[in-house]
Amino acid sequence: MHWWIILIIVAVLIILYVISVYNSLVSLKNKVDDQKSQIDVELKRRFDLVPNLVETVKGYTKHEKETLEDVVKARNAYATANSTEESLKADGELTKAINKLFALSESYPDLKANQNFIDLQNELSEIEQKIVYARGFYNDSILKYNNKVQMFPSNIIAKIFGFTKGAFFEASSEERENVKVKF
Repeated sequence: MHWWIILIIVAVLIILYVISVYNSLVSLKNKVDDQKSQIDVELKRRFDLVPNLVETVKGYTKHEKETLEDVVKARNAYATANSTEESLKADGELTKAINKLFALSESYPDLKANQNFIDLQNELSEIEQKIVYARGFYNDSILKYNNKVQMFPSNIIAKIFGFTKGAFFEASSEERENVKVKF
């Protein structure tokens, strides 16, 4: 008769452990989703700022059509991205196009001195900093979540309930290259 009580206690403890691990996995997954949405908020702010920047530059750089088209094309690619991977690729392209646009401003002293352009450039720099911080927080959340999904014994419960490893935000190969400064 005593072994039934022990068996029931062990079963209850196992059930409580499974519930605890499941709830922590859900909590970590929700934190990852929240951090990803924080990145999306900043990317959306940048996305909305780009047309104003392009319009400001257009008035000064009528013959720099290719650079402006690259910015618009990259912005549109971001808007139509259907997955995290596509968003990351489009985000990298948009960053590259915006950097090219700012480099272009060096050739136009009037543009560089335009207060509207300066304000937009400062706002974009602020957004870029927020994106960097948001990505850092996202990667921290992914690390905690992935540890829980992959470490024993919680990996067994994660597998049973279909929790899978998440992807980190990583720099593209172009972003990893050394910066070439020419004077």
